[in-house]
Amino acid sequence: MSIKVTHHEANGVQVLTIGSESISIDEDNLEEISQQLLDFIVSIPPQIVVDMHHIEFYGSSFIETLFRMWNRVKASENGHFGLAGLQPYCREILTITNLDSVWPIFDDVDTAVAKFSSK
Repeated sequence: MSIKVTHHEANGVQVLTIGSESISIDEDNLEEISQQLLDFIVSIPPQIVVDMHHIEFYGSSFIETLFRMWNRVKASENGHFGLAGLQPYCREILTITNLDSVWPIFDDVDTAVAKFSSK
Protein backbone atom coordinates (compact mmCIF):
# COMPACT_ATOMS: atom_id res chain seq x y z
CA MET A 1 0.00 0.00 0.00
CA SER A 2 1.36 3.38 -1.02
CA ILE A 3 1.14 6.12 1.61
CA LYS A 4 0.59 9.60 0.25
CA VAL A 5 1.66 12.89 1.73
CA THR A 6 -0.85 15.60 0.86
CA HIS A 7 -0.39 19.35 0.97
CA HIS A 8 -2.75 22.25 1.48
CA GLU A 9 -2.34 25.87 2.46
CA ALA A 10 -4.18 27.39 5.40
CA ASN A 11 -3.74 31.12 6.11
CA GLY A 12 -0.33 31.14 4.44
CA VAL A 13 0.87 28.08 6.38
CA GLN A 14 1.74 24.93 4.45
CA VAL A 15 0.19 21.80 5.98
CA LEU A 16 1.66 18.42 5.06
CA THR A 17 -0.55 15.49 6.06
CA ILE A 18 0.95 12.02 6.13
CA GLY A 19 -1.48 9.27 5.16
CA SER A 20 -5.24 9.12 5.13
CA GLU A 21 -5.76 6.39 7.74
CA SER A 22 -3.85 4.94 10.70
CA ILE A 23 -0.30 3.97 9.73
CA SER A 24 3.05 2.99 11.15
CA ILE A 25 6.15 4.40 9.53
CA ASP A 26 8.59 1.55 9.26
CA GLU A 27 11.49 0.57 7.04
CA ASP A 28 9.08 -0.64 4.33
CA ASN A 29 7.50 2.77 3.73
CA LEU A 30 10.01 5.21 5.26
CA GLU A 31 11.88 6.02 2.04
CA GLU A 32 8.70 6.77 0.10
CA ILE A 33 7.25 9.00 2.84
CA SER A 34 10.56 10.77 3.47
CA GLN A 35 11.05 11.54 -0.21
CA GLN A 36 7.56 12.99 -0.53
CA LEU A 37 8.07 15.22 2.52
CA LEU A 38 11.48 16.44 1.37
CA ASP A 39 10.16 17.12 -2.14
CA PHE A 40 7.44 19.35 -0.68
CA ILE A 41 9.93 21.21 1.52
CA VAL A 42 11.93 22.45 -1.47
CA SER A 43 8.86 23.57 -3.42
CA ILE A 44 6.63 25.34 -0.89
CA PRO A 45 7.02 28.43 1.33
CA PRO A 46 8.85 27.81 4.61
CA GLN A 47 5.99 27.92 7.13
CA ILE A 48 5.40 24.20 7.57
CA VAL A 49 3.15 22.16 9.84
CA VAL A 50 3.43 18.38 9.57
CA ASP A 51 0.05 16.85 10.41
CA MET A 52 0.83 13.50 12.04
CA HIS A 53 -2.58 12.52 13.38
CA HIS A 54 -2.69 9.31 11.30
CA ILE A 55 0.70 8.05 12.51
CA GLU A 56 0.60 5.49 15.29
CA PHE A 57 4.28 4.56 15.28
CA TYR A 58 7.59 5.76 13.84
CA GLY A 59 11.20 4.98 14.55
CA SER A 60 14.44 6.90 14.75
CA SER A 61 14.88 6.90 10.98
CA PHE A 62 11.74 8.99 10.61
CA ILE A 63 13.07 11.43 13.22
CA GLU A 64 16.06 11.90 10.92
CA THR A 65 13.65 12.92 8.14
CA LEU A 66 12.02 15.45 10.47
CA PHE A 67 15.47 16.87 11.29
CA ARG A 68 16.29 17.22 7.60
CA MET A 69 13.01 19.05 7.01
CA TRP A 70 13.54 21.31 10.01
CA ASN A 71 17.08 22.18 8.92
CA ARG A 72 15.86 23.25 5.49
CA VAL A 73 13.01 25.31 6.94
CA LYS A 74 15.06 27.05 9.63
CA ALA A 75 17.61 28.08 6.98
CA SER A 76 14.85 30.00 5.19
CA GLU A 77 13.92 33.56 5.99
CA ASN A 78 10.77 33.56 8.15
CA GLY A 79 10.82 29.75 8.25
CA HIS A 80 8.70 28.00 10.87
CA PHE A 81 8.40 24.26 11.42
CA GLY A 82 6.01 22.44 13.73
CA LEU A 83 4.26 19.15 14.30
CA ALA A 84 0.55 18.67 14.96
CA GLY A 85 -1.84 15.94 15.99
CA LEU A 86 0.64 13.47 17.45
CA GLN A 87 -0.75 10.25 18.89
CA PRO A 88 0.26 9.69 22.55
CA TYR A 89 3.04 7.18 21.79
CA CYS A 90 4.54 9.37 19.08
CA ARG A 91 4.43 12.42 21.32
CA GLU A 92 6.08 10.44 24.10
CA ILE A 93 9.02 9.62 21.83
CA LEU A 94 9.61 13.33 21.21
CA THR A 95 9.28 14.13 24.91
CA ILE A 96 11.73 11.41 25.99
CA THR A 97 14.29 12.59 23.44
CA ASN A 98 13.69 16.26 24.37
CA LEU A 99 12.77 17.04 20.77
CA ASP A 100 9.61 18.68 22.06
CA SER A 101 11.91 21.51 23.14
CA VAL A 102 13.32 21.79 19.60
CA TRP A 103 10.12 21.65 17.57
CA PRO A 104 6.82 23.19 18.59
CA ILE A 105 4.17 20.53 18.99
CA PHE A 106 0.51 21.44 18.64
CA ASP A 107 -2.56 19.45 19.58
CA ASP A 108 -4.09 20.05 16.15
CA VAL A 109 -3.43 21.70 12.81
CA ASP A 110 -5.79 24.62 13.45
CA THR A 111 -3.84 25.65 16.55
CA ALA A 112 -0.54 25.41 14.66
CA VAL A 113 -1.87 27.43 11.73
CA ALA A 114 -3.19 30.13 14.08
CA LYS A 115 0.19 30.39 15.82
CA PHE A 116 2.28 30.48 12.63
CA SER A 117 -0.01 32.78 10.66
CA SER A 118 0.17 35.36 13.47
CA LYS A 119 3.97 35.65 13.11
